Amino acid sequence: MSDAAAGVLHALEEPLQLAVRGMTCAACVNRVERALRKVPGVASANVNFATETASVQWAAGADHPADSALVEAVAHAGYEAHVQAADAPLADESQSWWDVWGAVTLGLVASVPLVLPMLWGNHHFWPAWVQFALATPVQFILGARFYRAAWAALKDRSGNMDQLVALGTTAAWALSCWLWWTHERTAEQGHGPHAGMPDLYFESAAVVITLVLLGKALEARAKRQTTAAIRALQSLRPDTVLRLGPQGEVSVPLRQVVVGDILVVRPGERVPSDGVVTEGHSHVDESMLTGEPLPIAKGEGERLTGGAINGDGRLLMRVSAVGRQTVLSGIIRSVVEAQAGKAPIQRVVDKVSAIFVPTVLLLAVLTGLGWWAWGLGLEQSLVRAVAVLVIACPCALGLATPAALMAGTGAAARHGILIKDPEALEAAHKIAVVAFDKTGTLTVGQPRLTHWQVADGRGLAPDQALQVAAAMQSGSEHPLARAVVVACTQGMDGVQATAVQAVLGRGLQAVVAGDALPAAWSGLAWRLGSTRWMESLVPVSARPADLAAKASSLAAGGSSVSWLMAGPAHDVGASLNGEDVQWQVVALLGFGDELKPQSAQAVAQLHALGIETVMISGDNRGAAEAVGRALGIGKVVAEVLPADKAEQVRALKSGRDGHPRVVAMVGDGINDAPALAAADVGMAMANPHGATDVALHAAGVTLMRGDPALVPAAIDISRRTSAKIRQNLFWAFGYNVIGIPLAMAGGLSPMLAGAAMAFSSVSVVGNALLLSRWHAKGSRPEAVQSH
Repeated sequence: MSDAAAGVLHALEEPLQLAVRGMTCAACVNRVERALRKVPGVASANVNFATETASVQWAAGADHPADSALVEAVAHAGYEAHVQAADAPLADESQSWWDVWGAVTLGLVASVPLVLPMLWGNHHFWPAWVQFALATPVQFILGARFYRAAWAALKDRSGNMDQLVALGTTAAWALSCWLWWTHERTAEQGHGPHAGMPDLYFESAAVVITLVLLGKALEARAKRQTTAAIRALQSLRPDTVLRLGPQGEVSVPLRQVVVGDILVVRPGERVPSDGVVTEGHSHVDESMLTGEPLPIAKGEGERLTGGAINGDGRLLMRVSAVGRQTVLSGIIRSVVEAQAGKAPIQRVVDKVSAIFVPTVLLLAVLTGLGWWAWGLGLEQSLVRAVAVLVIACPCALGLATPAALMAGTGAAARHGILIKDPEALEAAHKIAVVAFDKTGTLTVGQPRLTHWQVADGRGLAPDQALQVAAAMQSGSEHPLARAVVVACTQGMDGVQATAVQAVLGRGLQAVVAGDALPAAWSGLAWRLGSTRWMESLVPVSARPADLAAKASSLAAGGSSVSWLMAGPAHDVGASLNGEDVQWQVVALLGFGDELKPQSAQAVAQLHALGIETVMISGDNRGAAEAVGRALGIGKVVAEVLPADKAEQVRALKSGRDGHPRVVAMVGDGINDAPALAAADVGMAMANPHGATDVALHAAGVTLMRGDPALVPAAIDISRRTSAKIRQNLFWAFGYNVIGIPLAMAGGLSPMLAGAAMAFSSVSVVGNALLLSRWHAKGSRPEAVQSH
């Protein structure tokens, strides 16, 4: 199935989104995913630890279970869940300070008095009963969440971080109670109640729980920063709009707007939905969509995109899309899906985390038994086993990949780069070759008719030949067709084209007649198309020498050329359907298209990154090579049919020496769909003629404005994000690789282990957040802003 077809299917079969609460580590993610996949009808389930969401995809053709079945499955696994809209506002911003920091504050109030005497070298400053009174509420009230989650995991016959915390701190608390009780029983008469009191570990239990809660609070704060891009996009939708009706302008909630409504957009207001201007003129800031900082002039008939900011004029607009069908909702879904997915490297982490907790439990038992067998007292042996349990909490493993993905894709979205899924991001940082389409990608895509000439002795005036060409193309949206229609200033009155047919990769054919044409030329079959088509129809001896020379000159100068040909009038059907009729060249048309100002910069930046550039174009060889020379592109493949572009991409992937290379294809997302699908990474460049929605589904990366410089920028942010993922995983594993042996060797107390574990999670998220400061070269992060 092609990417475009898959995109359409995806649009019809949207995944269900669940908000999941109670996850504490990567092992929890695995449990929730397993629980959801067991529900009949579920094809796949991806859980994002950082956003606390699950995306459930139904199996094709299967009956969908009730939403409650999914919620119950998650609840059975020990977590809370509820169904939410795919573009629903992200939760947790409404939490009060007390909701986030209350438990941490109470834990600190109880723990600090227990720790201070240790700093002074006095473990027995507080009587045992005071230590017990301070530590017990922390253990069993503030730490109740760990017991609940640990019990749920135990019932599910799996492991998670909460089991490690619950076992470790309970062991420290219980050991302290045992030591206190045995001391009191054996205390000598006449001695004070604390004489000879052994070291107690109430402070370790309380501090570990407090530090874990502190780490969770800091994680939550950091995770809210990684979702800033999504929240900024969601804030672009106004709550109410002005709707024009029989009673005049009435303020209504945005959710009540339907397609066809007429809305009023006053100066300074946000455009509430997608639509078309029906009255008024203004300048509109669309930087939230395209990243382009300059406002765009809008008048009657111009398209508006929801979320844009109206400038100085009052506009009336007719709504063309609402809700999930708007471009803004599509962008939000694209960002959410990219952040919810899993990079290939994360699958390795999932496999490790599935066996991580049982392995740590075994190591903790071996540590305790080993030290006891070595001759260390039971108390100290248990303390070292507790330290192993605490240091090994796999929070950082669960956050390493999703935190980097969220920060990287969010930064890219602010620059108008939508990375559709982690697979595309993973492949993008390995790109060795970038293949560009020409028209609309490297050039402005709005060609002008710069030359037209009729062959000598034809008896047809140049303006009449232009009328024929314009009549044939009056219904086409192709850029060259629009250029012909615009250039035909005398209009097409008296000339009609019928039986118009598009011939893929070649041009147009039609029957043209009318009073404006000489009788000998009216009612003929006509073809207008490429040099390749002309050469297949007209023998060399029958080609006008003057036009052939001019065509060569135009092509050498970088212009595109088309040929107007006429077939016999006596058998129009044969002329249109067969190739065995005699065609004659009537006229030559030359088109010029300006290069985009950023194209040369983009090619130079790609070369600086060590990436080879190629241009694959259906245009004539001379025009394509002229553009290639002007931009410094290494290889130019011209006169390629759309279906053959994919084959060219496959050839690039195989490499010159047989070694596969990662290839990206950059096109407009419609005509280049086969090539985009064939590439390892398809980059669809949105254009102002309606390709945006298609581009969102057709490629792994969507460039929301027609700026070729976004191509090296997309590769750069993908490289940086992939590097952050590797760094985070290195540190996450590194903490455990260093910390677990150190704790087993007795080099870490439970309290220090808890601090190191909390710091590991915070450092991983903090490292990922450095991506939020990324800026594309020569660009500013204006694609997402709240104004």
